[in-house]
Amino acid sequence: MGYESVNPFSGVSFGVFTELTDAELDSKLEAASACFATWREKTYRERAAIVVRASSLMRERIDVLSRTITLEMGKRIAEARGEIEFSASILAYYAKNAERFLAPQELHPILGEAHMESSPIGIIFGVEPWNFPFYQLARVSGPHLMAGNVLLVKHAECVPQCGMAFEDLWRDAGAPAGLYTNLIISHDQSARVIDDPRVKGIALTGSVAAGRIIAARAGYNLKPSSMELGGSDAFIVLEDADLEHTLKWAVWGRMYNGGQTCCAAKRFIVVDRIADVFLEKFKTALGDLQAGDPLDERTTLGPLSSEPALLQLLEQVDLAVAKGAKVILGGKRIQRPGSYMEPTILTDIRPENPAFRDEFFGPVALFFRVADEDEAIALANDSDFGLGGSVFTRDIARGKRVASRVETGMMFVNNISWSDAELPFGGIKDSGYGRELGDMGIQEFVNKKLVRYAAIEAPV
Repeated sequence: MGYESVNPFSGVSFGVFTELTDAELDSKLEAASACFATWREKTYRERAAIVVRASSLMRERIDVLSRTITLEMGKRIAEARGEIEFSASILAYYAKNAERFLAPQELHPILGEAHMESSPIGIIFGVEPWNFPFYQLARVSGPHLMAGNVLLVKHAECVPQCGMAFEDLWRDAGAPAGLYTNLIISHDQSARVIDDPRVKGIALTGSVAAGRIIAARAGYNLKPSSMELGGSDAFIVLEDADLEHTLKWAVWGRMYNGGQTCCAAKRFIVVDRIADVFLEKFKTALGDLQAGDPLDERTTLGPLSSEPALLQLLEQVDLAVAKGAKVILGGKRIQRPGSYMEPTILTDIRPENPAFRDEFFGPVALFFRVADEDEAIALANDSDFGLGGSVFTRDIARGKRVASRVETGMMFVNNISWSDAELPFGGIKDSGYGRELGDMGIQEFVNKKLVRYAAIEAPV
């Protein structure tokens, strides 16, 4: 697949982009390396001036940038504007807090004095997905540029104009040549970038399959990496949950971004006492969503990001049904132009069904009925993924206890507020490793150096 902009609402292509030659790629690597030599010496104040300007430009260009998102991957326009606002806030957050996060940390050895200090390591190579085409870029560029590193980024092939627009932001903000570079390159060229000795770290958000390949290559080169590889988050509903509140989050958690979110609510695990009521109301709410033009504010159901994404999801549903699952809502593509799928609910999913383990990246909800809290937790933990999850109960202390027992990188009680600039984001198991955002996000690609002074004689 090459780099091409195809509007998933209409199926019409509106831009094809040529990959870099090897010589052009080498030139960009050299520019990034030269930039690092000077950028690393800049003060936090000097770096922040550029990062804050980039943040401001995002807000100034919100209409153009959000429209680009919607045209390239079908995100509903209100959600696209929210993504731009959030992305701008991430850049501003790190411009304000980076110096504090990376300040020397005093240690207290028995003898002498010691501290830990943080320093940048060089070029970081980011491989980023299409589902949040600006947010994913902001959450790697904000921390790592403020830390003194420079970035090369290969964006997803279906959102090339988003990738180019983000690079333009940095240039227009006054960034030096080579500070942030968008790479339109092949997978083979990506491997060359990872192998290049000037590249010192790799950050991926993508599939498990991509993670295995890129993490292995980074490991072979002894380079640090961070991996965010998706999930199959549990949405646990206990018998004492506020159903009205819970259902609003259930619909939002499954359908936000067309269900194309790594930490979306995907496995709905409901205690038997309220399962029938929950399922009927959930089915009604999803069935009321109306497909339409994602540029129209009134649209409640947009298209999937691409025709291949839709076909893959339909194939997953068909396989699940062939292996015994039941469709109680949807299950088919919507017969209209564009890559639209009916909101879908699957039940009766047994452990031997591939659907029990798979991630469904789109408007497909998996429903499970359990006897009690302990069974809900056991089912939530019976997953190859471990990105996020949520629990709904009127008893907050109980919710926190359940959250502590679920094996994920993130848990939410009575909400699914996945991401704030100040909160670390990441998972465990097949969902990957490392953290982005918060104070942890800026620590991923810095050298944590021990400096010690002590008046000690050498041993005889």
